Amino acid sequence: MADTGPQQPPPSGRIVIEKCAIATVDAEDSEYASGHLVVNGNRIESVGPGDAPEGLADVTRRVDGTGHLLTPGLINTHHHFYQWLTRGLAQDCNLFDWLVTLYPVWARIDEEMVHAAARGSLGMMARGGVTTAMDHHYVFPRGAGDLLGAEIRAAGELGVRFTAARGSMDRGESDGGLPPDFAVESLEGALAETEKAVDAHHDASFGSMRHVAVAPCSPFSVSTELMRQGAELARRKGVRLHTHGSETAEEEAFCRELFGVGPTDYFESVGWLGEDVWMAHCVHMTDADIAAFARTGTGAAHCPSSNARLGAGIARVPDMLDAGVPVGLGVDGTASNESGELHTELRNALLINRLGPRGQDALTVRAALRLGTHGGAQVLGRAQETGSLEAGKLADLVLWKLDGIGHSSIADPVAALVLGAAAPVTLSLVNGRPVVEDGHLVRADEEEIAGTARDEARRLARIAADAG
Repeated sequence: MADTGPQQPPPSGRIVIEKCAIATVDAEDSEYASGHLVVNGNRIESVGPGDAPEGLADVTRRVDGTGHLLTPGLINTHHHFYQWLTRGLAQDCNLFDWLVTLYPVWARIDEEMVHAAARGSLGMMARGGVTTAMDHHYVFPRGAGDLLGAEIRAAGELGVRFTAARGSMDRGESDGGLPPDFAVESLEGALAETEKAVDAHHDASFGSMRHVAVAPCSPFSVSTELMRQGAELARRKGVRLHTHGSETAEEEAFCRELFGVGPTDYFESVGWLGEDVWMAHCVHMTDADIAAFARTGTGAAHCPSSNARLGAGIARVPDMLDAGVPVGLGVDGTASNESGELHTELRNALLINRLGPRGQDALTVRAALRLGTHGGAQVLGRAQETGSLEAGKLADLVLWKLDGIGHSSIADPVAALVLGAAAPVTLSLVNGRPVVEDGHLVRADEEEIAGTARDEARRLARIAADAG
């Protein structure tokens, strides 16, 4: 592995959190009405009912969790950070019209813009309980600077665990694609830059703060060779693969017209099904598609708010879960989910899936919490490290305040978190270190992030207008 930049050593001492409700999201869904958790360094040392054991040495902090729920940190499995600068546009479009409207703007991004957008995206998610984030960045205009590096730098500044999915597109307008030609790469260039990103930034060690995945954008924006060779590259390097799949009915028709098969069969033909693969959206899935995902261990990133915003449809999440498909939650880009928060996706996943054929039996509140925690860890290949509160796992956890006006009359704390208003975060730890305290970022100035993002959004709008 090449140099990935400075990594902080694990914190020293113990943090004790007690007198709170705890939802561990372990294999048995163990819960405690009043329990404790002990962090030692960057690992969970113990979790259980009642107060923490007496006589613990080297306790640097004790947290009284009365009125709170402790859960694993939320894990985001699909996003496009750069879209933080184009929120609120193309408000009434389906996916293809939305892309046609916004690609000419996105094609003008540069490194400063992406850094500002990443800080806004990560900051908003972290304030809402996300401890592991991922981003699928696939727009690389020529001469724009180190865009992936800008995101990685932002994640390091905020202290969030991060998977950088190095995307790519090699099908521009002249080849029948949607993005302008100057915003796509050649086949050879995309593969070379992706391999360079893996070599420079991927850290496969236990507890790593940084993973890289290989992530061509979608079947309609990349060539078959980029899909096939991208899969070969990822497996040669031992990293995961990510792309968009079965998002819209139009994509289904496109694949059948161009390749003679539906998206899932196409993905399988180019080596894109397997335990090291996860797809974003997976809305238009047949029984055979779901069976293929289950047979191969391919995962899905469910993005309920974005799917609703673009009118894409309702993913068959209950059927996927019943079949054994790993499913996590995704914010998706904030040009199609302007809130930019994952904890609201817990609620929306439950509500939107209950509009489907299974009605009120589609998902429970605990199933929704599992999607946002353990399910996300499965999808990102990190279930041995995070996604549940268990001894030996990484100290990525969130303490939610549930005794305020928005939640105090809901007796079931998991129901309060999932069905109630967005709960305030009293404390969020990543790798044993605080990233949020009392609802605010610990390591960054929120007003500065907001102001810089506003300025960069206006600069992008001006540049795009002048170019238009």
